[in-house]
Amino acid sequence: MDRLSTLFSQFGVRANLFYNGRLCGLASYDGAQGRGYVHLLQAGSVTLLGADRKDLLLTRPSLIFMPRPSRHQLFANESEGAQLLCASMEFEGGIDNPLAASLPDYLVLSLDELPMLADTLKWMFGEAASAHCGREAALERLFELLIILLFRHLLDHQQLRTGMMAGLADPRLARSLVQIHNAPERAWSIAQLASESNMSRAAYAVHFRDVIGQTPAEYLLSWRISLAQKRLREGRSITLIAAEVGYESPSALARAFRRKTGCSPRDWVKDLAGDDDGAMA
Repeated sequence: MDRLSTLFSQFGVRANLFYNGRLCGLASYDGAQGRGYVHLLQAGSVTLLGADRKDLLLTRPSLIFMPRPSRHQLFANESEGAQLLCASMEFEGGIDNPLAASLPDYLVLSLDELPMLADTLKWMFGEAASAHCGREAALERLFELLIILLFRHLLDHQQLRTGMMAGLADPRLARSLVQIHNAPERAWSIAQLASESNMSRAAYAVHFRDVIGQTPAEYLLSWRISLAQKRLREGRSITLIAAEVGYESPSALARAFRRKTGCSPRDWVKDLAGDDDGAMA
């Protein structure tokens, strides 16, 4: 059972390398471009500063992962020898996509706690230190691989307690979630989903809400609307989208869309176009 491939096929991630070197002083990130960040501390020490958290001094090689836009700063003086690789990242589907939404605001992990990532990290640091042609492009693809492997690590080690990723890490819920992700067009009932999990309907409903924080029906609606938003961003017609995400007509999708987002698909697309025009101005 592959718990991640459908998620990344629908909501893939793009990384853009923007820093490779020693940090001396203060670097600030405001998240204004609607992107998250990955910072890799290869050597030395650095302090992570943020408006909504205590300052955190990192003295071991570490990964700082911020899946959504987040205002923060990194500080190091010359004597601390902070060697950093930094990339911004953007998931398909915008900042509200299910993958980014399933994670906390930030994760800080020591690299020696991530054995699954060791070979990729070695490759990345080797590329960063080289002068090979295509180095930047290679590092960006390696950052994308690193993010996928990080999600795999979080699942395998059950490090998240609530939300979609916690559900995918739960042996009793994973199969039913994968079925929803793979076949959103099906008219899933609680009985069918509970059967996938070998649980009674009542026990399944309670356990699902406890772990994921939504009822199965709310989760199915959220997943379908996330897919619909992604397809609307791609310029697909609502008539085609409706059948793909499990609604018998465009009007049925529009009603569900409004129930989830508070606006119609047409208005949502207009607002999205306005935001894009503002970002370009």
